[in-house]
Amino acid sequence: MIHYGDKMIKENIDRAWECLENEYKDAKPALVFNNEFELIISVILSAQCTDVRVNKVTEKLFEKYNTPEAIAHMDIELLEEYIKSCGLYKNKAKNIKGASVAILERFGGRVPETREELMSLPGVGRKTANVVLSVGFGKPAFAVDTHVFRVANRIGFANGKTPDDVEKQVTAFIPEEKWGKAHHWLIYHGRRVCHSRSPVCDGCCVRGYCLYAQNKDEEQ
Repeated sequence: MIHYGDKMIKENIDRAWECLENEYKDAKPALVFNNEFELIISVILSAQCTDVRVNKVTEKLFEKYNTPEAIAHMDIELLEEYIKSCGLYKNKAKNIKGASVAILERFGGRVPETREELMSLPGVGRKTANVVLSVGFGKPAFAVDTHVFRVANRIGFANGKTPDDVEKQVTAFIPEEKWGKAHHWLIYHGRRVCHSRSPVCDGCCVRGYCLYAQNKDEEQ
């Protein structure tokens, strides 16, 4: 049984990242947004919801309500009606409205640019803050969602029990300028190949370096 941290993995981890980079060099965010505020609202909505569904919801929402001022003054019931199909809509509406008020009152209507300030907003955890920092502001940050968590652990880039563990382990292996891109490479790989229940190992670009695939081969 091969484990994370074995000599083989350390020697080939750069090659595995190169394979992912070549495979998904055109990877980009799936959420549709025009500015940092629309991005943060979209990411809050994306919790336990598909990006496709979020984009359908925000397309209508942002036609009239796409600024902190507009949403801060929006009736909560109306906001709930707009976002209902995203699931968990009552809690999400409360957080979206609360974040909008905070951005308006504490940050002059502008989305803050530090992780600490972002995480002070209702509904914004470390993952959301990292997405906004990376995608919205182009700063070095590595967000760990369910796809990233699963794929990074499965391949052997990490052996973390929490998203924070995975973030620390993955970012230790790759340069800062690739953190944001690597996030999208793992998401694309998780959606297209490395599925949760039935990963498509045959033909996988990193099969030769993947702990899961190699352990699977040993068992056969």
